[in-house]
Amino acid sequence: MLWDVDGTVVDASDGILRRLKIALEHFGKPAPTRAELVHWIGPPMFESFQKNVSMTPAEATEAVAYYRVIGKADGYTTGAKLYPGIAELIADLDAAGIPQATASSKPEIQVSALMEYFDLAPHLQAIAGATPDEKTLASKADIVAEALRRLRAAGADTSRPVLIGDRHHDVEGGAAHGVPVIFVRWGFSWPHESEGAAAAVETTAELRALLLLDEE
Repeated sequence: MLWDVDGTVVDASDGILRRLKIALEHFGKPAPTRAELVHWIGPPMFESFQKNVSMTPAEATEAVAYYRVIGKADGYTTGAKLYPGIAELIADLDAAGIPQATASSKPEIQVSALMEYFDLAPHLQAIAGATPDEKTLASKADIVAEALRRLRAAGADTSRPVLIGDRHHDVEGGAAHGVPVIFVRWGFSWPHESEGAAAAVETTAELRALLLLDEE
């Protein structure tokens, strides 16, 4: 089982919005509204700074570095919260013997901090995220491949993987490796982004029903 993090397991939108406002104002760019976070949460920040505020690659590199400095000062877990029922579901999947890993476009150091903070790390066989520069290992397809590699290295059976995510990047990244995606609608996405997913769910109860079929 592979888990996207932002918008799927963790709602970090309050901290992301605050840091984006500070960073974009610093570079003379308009700050996003909460409604516009759908354009930012999911893809790598390096990509988002270019696409959303027309930065050059060099400018985006500088903006990402500045944004990360703010995040480190804030603390990676500040303002973050779990979506209802997710922690219990991850724990129950672990108890059922299902190997799990993160497959997040968020920098791995931040993913690790969040998993430790919410006490989810003990239920995961691997924690995979982007490299700090968000370039060397950044695309969802590459991160999915790395998560699967780490699960295999840990002795897990990866013959029938499933990715849980909330953006079209998850659907596309999973498809690159033949990994079906269950699309969750409680994150930051447009309705059409679920196209190509094996299934879509509105609640963690619906997700649980798909993943733990033996529950009564």
